[in-house]
Amino acid sequence: MRAAFLSMAFLLGLTAADATQAGLPIQNWSTSNGVRVLFVHAPSIPMLDLRLEFDAGDRRDPAGKPGVASLTAAMLAKGVDGIDEAAIADGFARIGALRGAGAGDDRASVSLRTLSSEAERTAALALFVRVLRGPTFPAAILEREKERTIQAIREAETKPGTIVSRRFMSLLYPTHPYGWYATPESIGAITRADLVAFHRENYVASRAVVSMIGDVTRAQAEAIAEAVTGALPAGEPGPALPPVALPQRALTERIAHPASQSHIRYGLPGIARDDPAFFPLFVGNHILGGGGFVSRLVGEVREKRGLAYSVYSYFSPQAQAGPFTIGLETQKERTDEALAIVRDTVAAFVRDGPTAEELRAAKDNLVGGFPLRIDSNRKIIENLAAIGFYRMPLDYLDRWTERVEAVTSEQIREAFARHVDPARMITVVVGDGGKP
Repeated sequence: MRAAFLSMAFLLGLTAADATQAGLPIQNWSTSNGVRVLFVHAPSIPMLDLRLEFDAGDRRDPAGKPGVASLTAAMLAKGVDGIDEAAIADGFARIGALRGAGAGDDRASVSLRTLSSEAERTAALALFVRVLRGPTFPAAILEREKERTIQAIREAETKPGTIVSRRFMSLLYPTHPYGWYATPESIGAITRADLVAFHRENYVASRAVVSMIGDVTRAQAEAIAEAVTGALPAGEPGPALPPVALPQRALTERIAHPASQSHIRYGLPGIARDDPAFFPLFVGNHILGGGGFVSRLVGEVREKRGLAYSVYSYFSPQAQAGPFTIGLETQKERTDEALAIVRDTVAAFVRDGPTAEELRAAKDNLVGGFPLRIDSNRKIIENLAAIGFYRMPLDYLDRWTERVEAVTSEQIREAFARHVDPARMITVVVGDGGKP
């Protein structure tokens, strides 16, 4: 029954936070070994969510071996100190706990969701710490996971959406790990020794941040953080990575594909997470292409001309300048027409900025929708993890609506003029292999 209750709470979002409150009281401290902790006390549901973020994402992959970070995260619970994969999975299931792990561009996350009652919480945390501290990366299971990954990559490589995304990122980041991606060859070359070394170097206290929300007291949260981080070696901070360079000029690349439509990506490296222009760019992008059916791009490309069902744009702020991306799919014979409209729409927005009416509508939509960004413990802990990892201000969520409301049209125009240069934009088209 415990497992059934927890699964239902997870799927239905029963861990809803009180979205009517002005902000979230984020408590912050450091453990005895220097790991930063962010905690929100949420007693309304008897559950605890815990996440550790490590500077161990794909950008830390060894040169020539993209895929090591993701495989390391995937293999954490495949064998631990004499406990095999099935016993670990069964152990969490008997407690009614959910464990997760994964790696993105910047960070690797290891998570636990459990009932907050002492017996269940203690048992779940004990097993969680063993998984975090002592993964054995069994060679036979690694070969199985590598084969699964290789087959998935080979299938994905036939799809135009995968092809266009990978090529787009490799052109945006030709000399940076953000542009790397795993291939069957790179996965095949990964060894157990690679995972052991990656885990030893990156899953360390100096590269970790802890986030917690749930029905535990501050004293209990402190004890949990000490227990979890005490299992980590001290380690060293991650070394500096090469800077992200902007393209020197615009570039268009077309790749032939038998798909019925052209898949298009258009953009350039955007901003890092700590860029002061974040809010003007965020609000401006909502107007340009991030606001769904009310955005300019949708109006020009879909509503006026019927060139695509969906067209979108977004910034992905990361530890270093993440991509600004515009994407759409269109009929092959209308590829050039759609591209011209997208480019003209972006150029006009960069030049003129939004109208007063567009800005007011965007602010109303974003501010009105803010409670949906923190309406469950899952969403809150995702925000906590980002705040902790990227060292954002603790009042980030408290001041979010205030900072959205403070954005002006001139700030948007100036931010887009600095960060979105049509003369340097990269275009990738998969489907229509005609001349650029």
